[in-house]
Amino acid sequence: MGELLAVCRVDRLLPDPGTVGVTAIDKRPVDEPLRVRPLGLYGDVQASRKHHGGVTKALYAYADEDARVWADALGRDIPPGLFGENLRTSGLDVSGAEIGERWRIGDELVVEVTFPRTPCATFQRRMGERKWVRRFTEAGMPGAYLRVVHSGTIAAGDSVEVVSRPGHGVTVASWFTAADARQSAALAAAEREGTVTLAPELREAMAKLSR
Repeated sequence: MGELLAVCRVDRLLPDPGTVGVTAIDKRPVDEPLRVRPLGLYGDVQASRKHHGGVTKALYAYADEDARVWADALGRDIPPGLFGENLRTSGLDVSGAEIGERWRIGDELVVEVTFPRTPCATFQRRMGERKWVRRFTEAGMPGAYLRVVHSGTIAAGDSVEVVSRPGHGVTVASWFTAADARQSAALAAAEREGTVTLAPELREAMAKLSR
């Protein structure tokens, strides 16, 4: 059983030299309970729904255990929200979660793991670390995007329980670091069997592997 250490939403939009001109990566913990619906946390926003947000990326979760690894490696604190995550968890292997795995958070919210976070130039600018995108990618601790299966209200301190796991063996981390035809076939078979419903973005990535 894991624990939700922090619930984070955008504090303010920041100027960004990217194509959109602003970024909503500045997420910070909030004290009050927040409602979560299919598009994410109440009061949260994304500057570009093309790359962030939407029903398949309604929430982004990151494990405190992985954040501590980064804190040691970088020699700096990695507080909740610094990576742009909405949920900071403890006692849950977020990057080791299977794609399609479902969690219950608190009494009501049920979410499903969709795919790993892909680091971008905005994330690198946020961190101010040299070659950050490459370092983050090579470390294999991407955290997980989530879709909302059942809406609910959550707050820091809530329990996080894995309620189902498809059993295909393809984890967020394994797909992120070494997506290949074998893993693609396992995911496709699981979808045919009805144990998982793959996000369109994941199907697109799988199609590219088969070309």
